[in-house]
Amino acid sequence: MTLIQLIGRITGYEPKMWGSSIVGFGTYHYRYASGHEGDSPIVGFSPRKKSITMYLMCGLPANKALLENLGKHKTGVGCLYIDSIDAINLDILEQIIRDSIVMPHQTDAE
Repeated sequence: MTLIQLIGRITGYEPKMWGSSIVGFGTYHYRYASGHEGDSPIVGFSPRKKSITMYLMCGLPANKALLENLGKHKTGVGCLYIDSIDAINLDILEQIIRDSIVMPHQTDAE
Protein backbone atom coordinates (compact mmCIF):
# COMPACT_ATOMS: atom_id res chain seq x y z
CA MET A 1 0.00 0.00 0.00
CA THR A 2 1.35 3.41 -0.87
CA LEU A 3 1.32 6.43 1.45
CA ILE A 4 -1.22 8.11 -0.81
CA GLN A 5 -3.61 5.17 -0.46
CA LEU A 6 -3.00 4.84 3.28
CA ILE A 7 -3.42 8.51 4.15
CA GLY A 8 -6.37 8.92 1.79
CA ARG A 9 -8.17 6.01 3.43
CA ILE A 10 -7.49 7.34 6.94
CA THR A 11 -8.41 10.98 6.29
CA GLY A 12 -11.06 10.57 3.61
CA TYR A 13 -9.41 13.36 1.58
CA GLU A 14 -7.95 13.26 -1.91
CA PRO A 15 -4.25 14.14 -2.26
CA LYS A 16 -3.38 17.67 -3.33
CA MET A 17 0.00 19.24 -4.08
CA TRP A 18 1.08 21.94 -1.64
CA GLY A 19 3.87 23.75 -3.42
CA SER A 20 6.23 21.69 -5.51
CA SER A 21 7.06 18.82 -3.15
CA ILE A 22 4.41 18.24 -0.45
CA VAL A 23 1.45 15.91 -1.01
CA GLY A 24 -1.25 17.01 1.44
CA PHE A 25 -4.62 15.69 2.55
CA GLY A 26 -7.37 17.97 3.82
CA THR A 27 -6.76 21.48 5.04
CA TYR A 28 -6.91 23.51 8.21
CA HIS A 29 -6.48 27.18 8.94
CA TYR A 30 -4.03 28.27 11.62
CA ARG A 31 -3.45 31.60 13.32
CA TYR A 32 -0.57 32.32 15.68
CA ALA A 33 -0.68 34.85 18.53
CA SER A 34 1.73 36.96 16.43
CA GLY A 35 -1.02 37.40 13.84
CA HIS A 36 0.63 35.13 11.27
CA GLU A 37 -1.94 32.82 9.71
CA GLY A 38 -2.33 30.47 6.81
CA ASP A 39 -3.56 27.11 5.60
CA SER A 40 -1.84 23.77 5.85
CA PRO A 41 -2.68 20.16 5.10
CA ILE A 42 -4.01 18.05 7.99
CA VAL A 43 -1.53 15.33 7.00
CA GLY A 44 1.14 15.59 4.35
CA PHE A 45 4.34 14.03 3.16
CA SER A 46 7.25 14.86 0.95
CA PRO A 47 9.45 12.21 -0.66
CA ARG A 48 12.86 13.81 -0.08
CA LYS A 49 16.17 12.40 -1.30
CA LYS A 50 17.33 11.25 2.15
CA SER A 51 13.96 10.25 3.64
CA ILE A 52 10.21 10.64 3.47
CA THR A 53 9.14 13.60 5.58
CA MET A 54 5.67 13.32 7.09
CA TYR A 55 3.90 16.45 8.32
CA LEU A 56 1.31 15.89 11.04
CA MET A 57 -1.12 18.67 12.01
CA CYS A 58 -1.20 17.93 15.72
CA GLY A 59 2.37 16.74 15.94
CA LEU A 60 3.45 13.31 16.96
CA PRO A 61 1.30 11.28 19.33
CA ALA A 62 2.02 11.37 23.04
CA ASN A 63 2.08 7.56 23.04
CA LYS A 64 5.83 6.96 22.74
CA ALA A 65 5.25 3.21 22.46
CA LEU A 66 3.89 3.79 18.97
CA LEU A 67 7.11 5.46 17.87
CA GLU A 68 9.23 2.83 19.63
CA ASN A 69 7.47 0.11 17.61
CA LEU A 70 7.34 1.97 14.28
CA GLY A 71 10.70 0.89 12.92
CA LYS A 72 13.61 2.99 11.68
CA HIS A 73 12.71 6.68 11.82
CA LYS A 74 13.66 10.09 13.21
CA THR A 75 11.41 12.81 14.58
CA GLY A 76 11.23 16.59 14.59
CA VAL A 77 8.74 18.95 16.23
CA GLY A 78 5.81 18.01 13.99
CA CYS A 79 7.60 15.83 11.48
CA LEU A 80 8.34 12.17 11.15
CA TYR A 81 11.28 11.16 8.96
CA ILE A 82 11.16 7.68 7.45
CA ASP A 83 14.10 6.31 5.50
CA SER A 84 12.10 3.57 3.81
CA ILE A 85 8.42 2.66 3.87
CA ASP A 86 9.53 -0.98 3.79
CA ALA A 87 11.44 -0.54 7.07
CA ILE A 88 8.44 0.50 9.18
CA ASN A 89 5.31 -1.11 10.55
CA LEU A 90 2.43 0.29 8.47
CA ASP A 91 -0.15 -0.58 11.14
CA ILE A 92 1.78 1.57 13.63
CA LEU A 93 2.12 4.37 11.06
CA GLU A 94 -1.64 4.25 10.52
CA GLN A 95 -2.24 4.64 14.25
CA ILE A 96 0.23 7.54 14.45
CA ILE A 97 -1.61 9.31 11.63
CA ARG A 98 -5.00 8.62 13.25
CA ASP A 99 -3.75 9.93 16.60
CA SER A 100 -2.41 13.08 14.95
CA ILE A 101 -5.82 13.97 13.48
CA VAL A 102 -8.08 12.96 16.38
CA MET A 103 -8.00 16.42 17.91
CA PRO A 104 -10.65 18.83 16.60
CA HIS A 105 -9.36 21.16 13.91
CA GLN A 106 -8.62 24.42 15.69
CA THR A 107 -8.40 27.82 14.05
CA ASP A 108 -5.89 29.12 16.60
CA ALA A 109 -2.55 27.35 16.55
CA GLU A 110 -0.23 27.67 19.51
